Amino acid sequence: MVYLNGAYLPPEKASISPMDRGFLFGDGVYEVIPSYDGQMFLLDAHLERLRRSLSAIRLPDPMPDGGWRAMLQRLLQENPGADRSVYLQVTRGKAARDHAFPAQTAATVFAMVSPLAAQDPAVAETGVSAISVPDQRWGRCDIKSVALLANVLARQQAAEQAAVEAILLRDGLLTEGAASNVFVVRDGVVRTTALGPAILPGITRAFVLEVLRAGRQDCREEPITEADLRAADEIWLTSSTKEVLPVTRLDGRPVGTGRPGPVWRKALERYRQARVRATRGPGLEIHHG
Repeated sequence: MVYLNGAYLPPEKASISPMDRGFLFGDGVYEVIPSYDGQMFLLDAHLERLRRSLSAIRLPDPMPDGGWRAMLQRLLQENPGADRSVYLQVTRGKAARDHAFPAQTAATVFAMVSPLAAQDPAVAETGVSAISVPDQRWGRCDIKSVALLANVLARQQAAEQAAVEAILLRDGLLTEGAASNVFVVRDGVVRTTALGPAILPGITRAFVLEVLRAGRQDCREEPITEADLRAADEIWLTSSTKEVLPVTRLDGRPVGTGRPGPVWRKALERYRQARVRATRGPGLEIHHG
């Protein structure tokens, strides 16, 4: 079952006008929220980011005052199971095709649930491959926009080279992955690109930083050069569906020893322990500044 504009219905019965601005212009935003055993993980942080994205594109929140939480909980009940990925999307809605905002229109709200696959155990031994590509996206990557063509093309380039992700570089600096944030480790220090318009403020990124700092791990948010990336002892990808994923080959060359590193193993263990605590009760407070 999916949710569309107030109704819970089978996906084949859900329909959206071709005049919807999300279809015509990519005029909308989205979120992806993991759910474990029926409990959405870091939901408050995801909804806070959704509100920031809506505000950034000047689209009033169509479901304030707890509406999102109630709708998503009902949707999960309509799609029972263990681990799930919840996708929600808001567009400016149906209107005559004109770039400027329509005077009056109702937002289109859509949500669906998909199975969330567990990390392949083989990853702990072999890691995954990634490629590096120029970052050709627009200038406001901090908005979780549905306009993802540049990301799609980068991920397709990765797929054609048997890689799971494309790591993006702009003006000699690491930004992030096409669908992930990126961490690098050198001499035991964990680094990730500082927040700003060039990267998405990842919810998993923030959670990993909180978990590591709680364990007194040296973590730094700062510029990372392409040379830093290529000289890293470890590279990780983080996202709501990837958790913390070790990259052991970049552009066909080994990262560090070519095996998942010790800092990643400790980070994944702490992340999963904290995730279990967070889904069972009050957990770490997530900061984005």
